[in-house]
Amino acid sequence: MAPVKHYDQESSLRTRMRPIRSLLIFLVMVFLGGALLAPCLYWIVQWIAPTSHLAHNPFHRYVNRSLLVLALIGIWPLMRGLGAKSWHDVGLVKTGGEWQRLSAGFALGFSSLACAAAIVLAAHGRQWNANLTIARIAGSIVGAAVTAVVVAVLEELLFRGAIFGALRKIWNWRAALLLSSMIYALVHFMQSADLAGPITWHSGLEILPRMLRGFSDWPVVIPGFFNLTLAGILLGLAYRKTGNLYFSIGLHAGWIFWRAAYVALTIPVAATNQRLWGTEKLTDGWLAFLVLAISLIVLVRLPLANAEETVP
Repeated sequence: MAPVKHYDQESSLRTRMRPIRSLLIFLVMVFLGGALLAPCLYWIVQWIAPTSHLAHNPFHRYVNRSLLVLALIGIWPLMRGLGAKSWHDVGLVKTGGEWQRLSAGFALGFSSLACAAAIVLAAHGRQWNANLTIARIAGSIVGAAVTAVVVAVLEELLFRGAIFGALRKIWNWRAALLLSSMIYALVHFMQSADLAGPITWHSGLEILPRMLRGFSDWPVVIPGFFNLTLAGILLGLAYRKTGNLYFSIGLHAGWIFWRAAYVALTIPVAATNQRLWGTEKLTDGWLAFLVLAISLIVLVRLPLANAEETVP
């Protein structure tokens, strides 16, 4: 019986490692493929619309868009590779309380960053843009709302439904939560970077490491990267407590709405303490760390758990 037992162990190990293999393939496809795709997109835009605003965007934006395009294309193949047979397997379940969860999550995300923005404005860390018209304000709010909905749904499917879901099949949920949150932070921590000279087929590979140069600057890493990791932990914990993505999507959408609106409606103030108040991103200062920590305490105390739905 020993050979049978050994075969069963090997089969179990292969089954457990399949999600990690699928995740690694996905990450290589997105980052390596995105770096190689970016020059192609750049050349296409220069050929089709050389005088357009898009043609004059810096090259690092083409890299960002290429990564996003490949990530979106790869979401469903990744989910299939993880064993997902339906949207239910990645957190989009049909329950009677999805709208309540969406609303509750949005309320927490919206109110938390609204408080942060109000404190920054009151302390003159930034100020309202007095040159905005009613039409521009309305357009900024609508744009922020659309961005919040689209980005929140896609990123929660990817980072919580797929990546966190894959990692917790292998490891303890706490380790899976931390690692998936750090991956989430890594992707959002990428910065703008300049590239001198003409664009070649390997320009994306050259600029990609420069977009991660923030990791060499500890005042930027702390609290910036920590804040993003903490945000990922909040979103992942909400998924685990509720057993679906609706609260996480609402929470994420509330944050994104305020970040987008904050950038559009405020302007910087000279000689402000960005380490304390953050930049136009709002979430990269110590104030944001305090707000996120309080939000985590609130989330832990909220009666969200559902015995039938809680993710293991």
